[in-house]
Amino acid sequence: MVLRKLILTLLTILGLSLVAGPVALAGNGAVSETTTSHGATETFTDVLPCVGGALYQITITYNQVDHLTTLPNGTVHVTFTQTGTFEAVPVADPSLPSYTGHFTIWGGFNGNQKNAASTFTFTIKGTGSDGSRIDFHETAHFNTSATGLVVEFDKISC
Repeated sequence: MVLRKLILTLLTILGLSLVAGPVALAGNGAVSETTTSHGATETFTDVLPCVGGALYQITITYNQVDHLTTLPNGTVHVTFTQTGTFEAVPVADPSLPSYTGHFTIWGGFNGNQKNAASTFTFTIKGTGSDGSRIDFHETAHFNTSATGLVVEFDKISC
């Protein structure tokens, strides 16, 4: 699913933040980095949420902002937003509708040496060539505490 690719993006950003953390320890204050992409395009094959299990070739065109802040005490804050348009064409069955629409993905992570929390949202709104609609939303969250308590949920609606 498209979500797997997006979660991997968030985890990559998180991983980079953990590598950048020790660099921040050498300084006297917070170290921040922001990167942006405008008009980026990617094409991949995946299933579309809410429309069955058929594979689609999906092309996305998007803008994205990634932000990372690390503090000398090991605290990390990571956030990203990706928003854009998509076109999805069925791979194996040309009788299935093609889809076009808009998507927005947001993810955030906050952590220190004892606690961590992350939230992720993903929204797709699209229209099929047959007039059908995609109206998908996902919110996922996890929390860990110094006591080892883990709270997590993943809510999907179509």
